[in-house]
Amino acid sequence: MKKSLIASVAAIGIVAGALPAFAGMAEAEKWINEEFKRSTLSKDEQMKEMEWFVNAAEPFKGMEINVLSETIPTHTYESKVLTKAFEEITGIKVNHQLLGEGEVVQAVQTQMQTKRNLYDAYINDSDLIGTHSRLQLAVNLSDYMEGDGKDVTNPNLDIDDFIGKSFTTGPDGKLYQLPDQQFANLYWYRKDWFDKPDLKAKFKEIYGYELGVPVNWSAYEDIAEFFSEHVKEIDGVRVYGHMDYGKRAPDLGWRMTDAWLSMAGAGSKGLPNGKPIDEWGIRMEEGSCNPAGASVTRGGAANGPAAVYAIRKWDEWLRKYAPPGAASYDFYQSLPALAQGNVAQQIFWYTAFTQSMVAPKSEGNNTVDEEGYPLWRMAPSPKGPYWEEGQKLGYQDAGSWTILKSTPADRAKAAWLYAQFVVSKTVDVEKSHEGLTFIRESTVNHESFTERAPKLGGLVEFYRSPDRVMWSPTGVNVPDYPKLAQIWWQQIGDVNSGSFTPQEAMDRLAGEMDQVMSRMQAADEAANVYGGCGPRLNAEKDASEWLGKGGAKAKLENEKPQGETVPYEELIERWKQG
Repeated sequence: MKKSLIASVAAIGIVAGALPAFAGMAEAEKWINEEFKRSTLSKDEQMKEMEWFVNAAEPFKGMEINVLSETIPTHTYESKVLTKAFEEITGIKVNHQLLGEGEVVQAVQTQMQTKRNLYDAYINDSDLIGTHSRLQLAVNLSDYMEGDGKDVTNPNLDIDDFIGKSFTTGPDGKLYQLPDQQFANLYWYRKDWFDKPDLKAKFKEIYGYELGVPVNWSAYEDIAEFFSEHVKEIDGVRVYGHMDYGKRAPDLGWRMTDAWLSMAGAGSKGLPNGKPIDEWGIRMEEGSCNPAGASVTRGGAANGPAAVYAIRKWDEWLRKYAPPGAASYDFYQSLPALAQGNVAQQIFWYTAFTQSMVAPKSEGNNTVDEEGYPLWRMAPSPKGPYWEEGQKLGYQDAGSWTILKSTPADRAKAAWLYAQFVVSKTVDVEKSHEGLTFIRESTVNHESFTERAPKLGGLVEFYRSPDRVMWSPTGVNVPDYPKLAQIWWQQIGDVNSGSFTPQEAMDRLAGEMDQVMSRMQAADEAANVYGGCGPRLNAEKDASEWLGKGGAKAKLENEKPQGETVPYEELIERWKQG
């Protein structure tokens, strides 16, 4: 071991006698040999990258820093494994805390408001890009990497390799966040059930078309009804045609702002987000940085026919076709629930939970066979009746490293080193195998994922396909994500409880968003709080002046066109061919 270590160190040119670096490199070699075996880099290249980390971290040895992220498998791996590797290699201790997404957003908001350094860095959704680029309270990473942080910026970082860099880039062309993990909401279904000849025949007899992957919401609804009300039982298990969640909590709001309205067709055409109307229903004209309103009467679409339709279907399907108790589930309870094996499909399924769906049968996962091959598949999300070609197809989360300006300079540098370490090419392939949340083009195309693809139900094919750009996070139309996001869950909760109809709830929601944005406008006009890019609300007009005339889409006479499905093999071939 000692001879091979000395040879490796000599090969990459470490000066004899540099004891701190030598000690760090010994640990680096151990981790590369034992944990980071799969990489897009050769071992010599990995060692060279780790040499840079050892040397760059020297001024911060012995420092203890605090970072925060939400609780998903990728971040659990970082918190339990990568913090240990980083400390042993660099001498910097990292307390990587995991909390629910709502608590992470709250912590970010609190630190921005108070300027007190609660955490040295956050893995914070890129949904806040509109907030960070306007408030200028987050470190501008583009400038930082060329300026104050140049000495702690990995020359092998390779920003262009990050598939989500457009999501973390502000309207000014600057990078404010660095992607750490990404996952999309896709359609999930039990392919083994859909392929049963007797079920296929029965479905066609009832509905008049083939049972397959639904292309539109009409087909999804028919399939949900079919399994819940006509099939009812498979292999002695009561089955259901739909899964979702409805607990009155912050993640209920994200369930809707995560492109649910856009999937129904509420927004405008345009990628990565609709212009002029995004998936939140907020209007912002092309070339402007000033949101103009969410209500139909101000040219927005948050309470337009398509948005109301979307909320109505969410509520209706949850009540009629989901398992008992689903309406009281939250985000974290609903997704792993699929592993019980009693649900036929889910229209809005986050690929962040692929890991729990590929767990072995011995661990209670009833959706894989004895060899570990999935009985399920993932496919593109079906589209609602208001959807038009050119709109985004769904949501893609990009949890991204964010450093706030209130963090002391030395702590920010140490945190930036850790952030780069956990997304480094040395580490990223193994991390991606643990969490299955791809961030790098090179990792997605690594041979180890070609080998593993048959056991991942379409995930690799999706992320290798150019189609993936049609799934995107919240964009720059949202001027202050924490302030506006908290409005959503309460209003949607009122629909689930039956207190308000979908139309009433969305009217209230749109009105409240406009009220909050009017206060932002006043603050921006008085004190340049949002850098001149705060809201500038349109004057209200009668809804008829906007509906179908450049504002929200007019109500369709038929919101349930003929159901349409497609064979899975045809979809996957399109992904493969690009």
